Amino acid sequence: MSAALDIVVLISGNGSNLQAIIDEIKAHRMHANITAVISNRADVKGLQRARDAGINAEVLNHKDYDSREDFDLALQQLIDSYHPGLVVLAGFMRILSDAFVNHYAGRLFNIHPSLLPEFKGLNTHQRVLDANCAEHGASVHFVNSELDSGALVLQAVIEVNSDDNADTLAQRIHQQEHIIYPMAINWFAEGRLTYKNGQALLDNKLISSPPQWKNKTLHLNI
Repeated sequence: MSAALDIVVLISGNGSNLQAIIDEIKAHRMHANITAVISNRADVKGLQRARDAGINAEVLNHKDYDSREDFDLALQQLIDSYHPGLVVLAGFMRILSDAFVNHYAGRLFNIHPSLLPEFKGLNTHQRVLDANCAEHGASVHFVNSELDSGALVLQAVIEVNSDDNADTLAQRIHQQEHIIYPMAINWFAEGRLTYKNGQALLDNKLISSPPQWKNKTLHLNI
């Protein structure tokens, strides 16, 4: 088997998705290795999660830089010092510059709490409720220069219950994120998931409609 994929994870907070990835690697269910966790905030739990797992924990405070571009360049240089095959955004609360995104084209992942392309941006749980949607979910996607618009890789789908509120939906979506994010990363690590000309391919087939994890079952739509 080929060497494990080296990944760098970017966080800004609690790091629950980071922990899910760490747990999958520790259980030998992911052919990857986290070489560093980088946060733009020093006082977050995610950094301690990294330290507890013996992973390099770095802080790069965006407030120390005069512009978004200056920060992104410094972040890029720090990431590249670890030579990752994949960069994983796990609650990294920064809009990234085009130069940064283009540098990591095809090897930059994000997870978003909605069924993209619906409900890009913030406050997705309340917006889903306000729209009376029957379903909600989370989406793993490659990152491009347009917010929450890169090629879709995998989605988790849940039903919206009549007694749901924004907080209960957030909790239920987080549980699904902890399943599908490691799954998608492992597809990439195993070489099953690739990126070509702005599009995602799984097992050399174009992902025209993303696979969905629903009711503990993976539905391949490609």
